[in-house]
Amino acid sequence: MPARRFFVEGVRAPGARVEIGGSDARKIVRVLRLNDGDEIEVVDSAGTLFAATIAIEGALVRASLAEAAVRDQTLERGLAVDLAQALPKGSKMDFVVEKATELGARAILPFRSERTLAGDAGDAKLERWRRLAKTAAQQCGRLRVPEVDATRSFDALLTRFSDYDAVLFAWELAPHERLRDRLPKLLGGARRALVAIGPEGGFTHEEAEGARARGAELLWMGPRILRTETAAMALLAIVDAFAELPV
Repeated sequence: MPARRFFVEGVRAPGARVEIGGSDARKIVRVLRLNDGDEIEVVDSAGTLFAATIAIEGALVRASLAEAAVRDQTLERGLAVDLAQALPKGSKMDFVVEKATELGARAILPFRSERTLAGDAGDAKLERWRRLAKTAAQQCGRLRVPEVDATRSFDALLTRFSDYDAVLFAWELAPHERLRDRLPKLLGGARRALVAIGPEGGFTHEEAEGARARGAELLWMGPRILRTETAAMALLAIVDAFAELPV
């Protein structure tokens, strides 16, 4: 029932009543046109999924939680993948956030690099991206909403590389080695991985060397130059496919 899935803050227990307000309440009442006694799904901050029945009280919806049904399986999957995305122009970051959520990214880290052409991303854009991540997580049936961080500099991103077991740095000038030959070894035994995608103009040589010096693996994605938003989705999907295989 992904279309009727809603996220609430805090860790909840069966029998509890939770309030749903704001845009989620409007969706329940005006879009889904649900009524008192109808069922929805509620996911708490621990990734626990509850069946729930609703009571509509003005601008609020109160949901009574039944027995917990499912607990988030992200950690049991073996690999959590974050996406570091250089800010693209226009509204392309909206697409990146939405599709990266659908493809299972645990967190999205926007950053600015030397060739970034996009303007500043203020608080309003950040809040929009977080709303998009939440909506996409509801739509695709996830049990967690990806974190969307505030935009950082490339140098600040480099300091995060040590948090990961594998950093996959897409660069069109990397050695021409096929992903299917490299990824099984790079992802073998990894618990946390970071996929780093450059801006429309690509990473500079200095940035690629700086990333390599911090432990990143420079990856060639084939003979065709992909748009930044296409590269992000392609590499996330490929990593997901290899992560499911025994290595």
